[in-house]
Amino acid sequence: MTNDLFICLGLSCFVFLTFANEDNGGWQLPGEERFGYEGPCTIDRIDGKKLTQDEFLSEYAYTKPVIVYNVDNSHFKKICEKDEMLKEWSDADVVLNSANTYSYSRIPSTFGAYIEKHLKPQNLSTLGNETLYLFGDIDQSLWKPLLDAYQLPAWTVPNHDPALSFGIAGSGTGVPFHFHGPGFAEVLHGSKRWFLQPFNKRPYFNPDKSSLDWYLNEYPKLKSHERPYECLMKPNEIIYFPDKWWHATLNSETSVFISTFLSPSPKVTAKSEL
Repeated sequence: MTNDLFICLGLSCFVFLTFANEDNGGWQLPGEERFGYEGPCTIDRIDGKKLTQDEFLSEYAYTKPVIVYNVDNSHFKKICEKDEMLKEWSDADVVLNSANTYSYSRIPSTFGAYIEKHLKPQNLSTLGNETLYLFGDIDQSLWKPLLDAYQLPAWTVPNHDPALSFGIAGSGTGVPFHFHGPGFAEVLHGSKRWFLQPFNKRPYFNPDKSSLDWYLNEYPKLKSHERPYECLMKPNEIIYFPDKWWHATLNSETSVFISTFLSPSPKVTAKSEL
């Protein structure tokens, strides 16, 4: 069941949905709204049971993003439910990052303290560099039992090694446009809208403002040919983004997610430096 909240800015209106009685692994917050849940999908969507490694390499690995659906990580999804996470990881150390392009603020915390004090919907009056976000900075050895339970994507980029990064964030939060090497990202609970542009088409954005601010104030001004690739991701789906593609994220609701970043293998890097 949903109750629609309409916000209009100039000639553009946005629908924010409040919802209830939906399974989100226990992560749904009281009175939570969905941001960016409705909207277009302009990224190729491929059935994970049919996408071959050869097709992935020829069509997507070096050229454009793709969303792969029909992906089963049910065991990992189960152990990422809220009650399970708090039971196992409440006292574990984490480092919180600021949710801006450069993520230069890092605040030590515990997982339980983050969930209790910082996990909340994005406030429009709060800048991205003032919003704390759990993603990336976890001790890989400490969190190894959780990360080892994740089934890596079935598709690979030659001569690249995977590194996992786990996160949880409130509705309306996200990271503004930035770029790095190629990778995959998967939503375990909740949903997340992605926006992507090729490296040579740098989007207009303020690196210290929130993704929600950009979505409400800059996105509506874009003409159709200026709009980035975009799509909403839900559980059992993986997105792949090629090397150096600009991308921004907007958590449509409280979301649990994991990324597989791909870096050149050490042997390849060493050989290229000879």
